[in-house]
Amino acid sequence: MRYGTTDVLTGVDFDIHAGEVLCLLGPNGAGKTTTIEILEGFRIRSAGEVSVLGEDPAHAGEPWRARTGVVLQSWRDHPRWTARRLLTQLGGYYAPYSTPTQERPWDLEELMDLVGLTEFADQKIGTLSGGQRRRLDVAMGIIGRPELLFLDEPTAGFDPQARRDFHHLVHRLADLDNTTILLTTHDLDEAEKLADRVVILAGGRIVADDSAEGLALRVAGESEVRWTRDGERFVHATTEATRFVRDLFVQHGDAVQDLEVHRASLEDAYLTLVQQHEAGAAAEAARSFAEVTR
Repeated sequence: MRYGTTDVLTGVDFDIHAGEVLCLLGPNGAGKTTTIEILEGFRIRSAGEVSVLGEDPAHAGEPWRARTGVVLQSWRDHPRWTARRLLTQLGGYYAPYSTPTQERPWDLEELMDLVGLTEFADQKIGTLSGGQRRRLDVAMGIIGRPELLFLDEPTAGFDPQARRDFHHLVHRLADLDNTTILLTTHDLDEAEKLADRVVILAGGRIVADDSAEGLALRVAGESEVRWTRDGERFVHATTEATRFVRDLFVQHGDAVQDLEVHRASLEDAYLTLVQQHEAGAAAEAARSFAEVTR
């Protein structure tokens, strides 16, 4: 993607598989929103190839759009409608696109129960709290039982219980309905809990593509195992934590107590990889400047 003479996305290349939860991470300005909008068909790319559910989103029609769902960061519409009325209206648009394998839309009562909106269903949208409105945003995004769901900062404004409920919903959609989910978030703990795979963007390029655990191991390399035996405290660094713990119990059995395994977190990996990219980009810019001024 290019704006004027500036490339904001360059060589971004990845696949997402059916039923996979992929989290797109990156600092502000990395190109996350642009990438998502190209995949949704809301923005036309400058070059390259994109295939989403077998079609180019830049030219796909209504039947393709009925197979996708979008939850934006916020909505501001229909404050005088009730949640029930709005979801009924939206659901009607999807009904003509039901297939033998995918019934559209969701049953309304089942959907509202799923997102925790049942007791607010007949309340005017303009009177809903921020968290309740966010639940409605999610319901609007999945009303058509999408095969592919785009979630842009979906838990912004959620309290801890609502966030936990939403995490359960994401796992349910992926595991039971085989929904493919592309998620953006600044909450790295959330990404670590939800994502099967994490793609990190920096400077319009992919700098990492792996599971959260794989990224953490790439940065840290080793895990730290701590335990107590006969009142004595032990610490051991290992690249094979699972095997080490298993061997530890084979050797000492119930004498092993207070066992802890510490690994680098996704946050550690994310910060390290982005900083490495930024340091490399700064060094490259300095070399280019030196060449020009030599």
